[in-house]
Amino acid sequence: MGPTWVLLLLLLCLILLSSNPSHSVDIHPQEKTSLLSFKSWLHDPNQSLSNWVSSNSNCTTWTGTTCDNITGKVVSINLTNMNLSGQINPTFCHLSSLNKVVFSHNNFTSPIPVCFGKLLSLRTIDLSHNRFHGRIPNSFITLKYLTELLLNGNSDLGGLLPSWIGNFSANLERIHLGFSSFSGAIPESLLYLKSLKYLNLEGNLLSGNLVDFYQPLVLLNLASNRFSGTLPCFAASAESLNVLNLSNNSIVGGIPACIASFQALTHLNLSGNYLRYRISPRLVFSEKLLVLDLSNNDLYGPIPSIIAQTTEKFGLVFLDFSHNQFSGEIPLKITELKSLQALFLSHNLLSGEIPARIGNLTYLQVIDLSHNSLSGTIPLNIVGCFQLLALILNNNNLSGVIQPEFDALDSLKILDISNNRFSGDIPLTLAGCKSLEIVDFSSNYLSGSLNDAMTKWTNLRYLSLAQNKFTGTLPSWLFTFEAIEMLDFSYNKFSGFIPDINFKGSLLFNARDVTVKEPLVAASKVQLRISVVVSDSNQSSFTYDLSSMVGIDLSNNLLHGEIPRGLFGLAGLEYLNLSCNFLDGLLPGLQKMQGLRALDLSHNSLSGHLPGNISSLQDLTLLNLSYNCFSGYVPQKQGYGRFPGAFAGNPDLCLEFSSGRCDGGKVPSAQGSSFEEDGMDGPISVGIFFISAFISFDFGVIVLFCSAHARNYILQTKG
Repeated sequence: MGPTWVLLLLLLCLILLSSNPSHSVDIHPQEKTSLLSFKSWLHDPNQSLSNWVSSNSNCTTWTGTTCDNITGKVVSINLTNMNLSGQINPTFCHLSSLNKVVFSHNNFTSPIPVCFGKLLSLRTIDLSHNRFHGRIPNSFITLKYLTELLLNGNSDLGGLLPSWIGNFSANLERIHLGFSSFSGAIPESLLYLKSLKYLNLEGNLLSGNLVDFYQPLVLLNLASNRFSGTLPCFAASAESLNVLNLSNNSIVGGIPACIASFQALTHLNLSGNYLRYRISPRLVFSEKLLVLDLSNNDLYGPIPSIIAQTTEKFGLVFLDFSHNQFSGEIPLKITELKSLQALFLSHNLLSGEIPARIGNLTYLQVIDLSHNSLSGTIPLNIVGCFQLLALILNNNNLSGVIQPEFDALDSLKILDISNNRFSGDIPLTLAGCKSLEIVDFSSNYLSGSLNDAMTKWTNLRYLSLAQNKFTGTLPSWLFTFEAIEMLDFSYNKFSGFIPDINFKGSLLFNARDVTVKEPLVAASKVQLRISVVVSDSNQSSFTYDLSSMVGIDLSNNLLHGEIPRGLFGLAGLEYLNLSCNFLDGLLPGLQKMQGLRALDLSHNSLSGHLPGNISSLQDLTLLNLSYNCFSGYVPQKQGYGRFPGAFAGNPDLCLEFSSGRCDGGKVPSAQGSSFEEDGMDGPISVGIFFISAFISFDFGVIVLFCSAHARNYILQTKG
């Protein structure tokens, strides 16, 4: 090897040594002093920086630091997710060779230091997910080499975006200021910053008309702001844009067909705006589009027969047209989107039948067609969707029976067919759906008795059979589901006795944390999260939030006999409704029910004295014991006095009030005689009770009893 090659190799080695950190480089003494001063201002409960000590000079053993192996100066510092808090000591800015600062996912509480402007070599600033406040310092204008500015997740960081933000660095590629408090319009300088590729301003207070950008962006996320105006075509990004998220703004007008010209687009989210008109048949996206969300707008007309191109390997994975005014039938072409994992068409005006070939979508995990006017039955072919996790068809005009073959959907977690016209019984074969967590069959014409198939649903959290035609006795296994939060069998024709509680049953009924107090109207949420993977680096999660108290509702049936004492030993139970049955016997004590917020035992034949002091039940907001046969004198100290109107129709009950008078369930004599004279005693007295209850209790609480639960579906797309 000649001398020239030897020199070249030596030169190359020198370059490598100067550019790569050494395993034994000593940190520069002055920079060590600066870092120790920086550490002295921090609270470090996890002792993440325990090896930052003056006796240690080896840079490679200082957590999160990287040093130049020639000078020993710190070139990079990464302290992400170390639970650090406190303020940044100004001596940190003496690290003059720093090119990368990452303090993300900590609890720093201070304005962003002005002295960062002295770190002239900085290429990356990542202060995301902290508690920095104030504004972006004007001193940043000196950072000519900056490529990444990540300040997202600092809710108190805001003010107007600086006018210079698009002018100070010709190298700036990525700006993420999301989930902060920036306001005003987007500075014009950002619209022309040629180096900019990724701009995320989601979750701020930005406003003004939506404007076009004049550089080839890869990601543009302006979601959850206050932008108005119409959609521009973003022509400069037609070949580069991967992600366009403009959701939750105030954008009006239609969707221009030019949006479909984006050849690289994988995610398009225009949900939560005021878009309207019909969708042009020319709006057909390329097969690269994975996520299309147009939900929560005012779009109407038919759903286009072709939405996006598809191939054997590529095509839409997530499609959400829910909460619009689309009408007509579900296009058959949707069943050709063979990559589809999630289909949301709920809350529209769709009619006709569910396409018979929907089972061709073998990757489907979520189907939500609820709140439409669909008719016919559930096609048997749907068992082809063998990966299905959620089937949500409530509030339609669907009919027929629950097919025994549906047991093939053995991954199903959510099955909601409520508010339809289904009839027949629950097939025994549904025992095969062992993954079920939320089952809602309410408000149909289902009949028959309960079978043992349900005992196989060992993960069950919510079960409603309310408002059907079920008969027979309640099975002994009724209260044995370990994860159950709500059982609603109201408005049926169940007869016989209520089975006693198995104390090895629901953990939530028995051992709920009752230290957290919430208003009654803010019921607990049965949450179920389902993730849909749309690519290696992106994921959409569908969260099913079902607002419901932890409770049992057996009201409006034909049940008789005594109430099992075990029901009144459930410390975690929040809601118990046994009203409108034929129950008799004594009422056990309520003192163990520390989580109780609502109890309705009205319209039965319960007798005897009211149980002892209920003052300890501080969360109890609604009590209804009316129209029973309770008797005796109840002193004010027992705590029942805060529920006036809850004891109507108990003529032998005397309740002491603060005035010292004894007021019971009798209708006052003058009124009573006038009712008798008018021949209006039964229904009118019931009406008087409900008027009294309406006056006595908060309106929101009454509404809660009228509505078994409220549904809320939340979709989050992570880019």
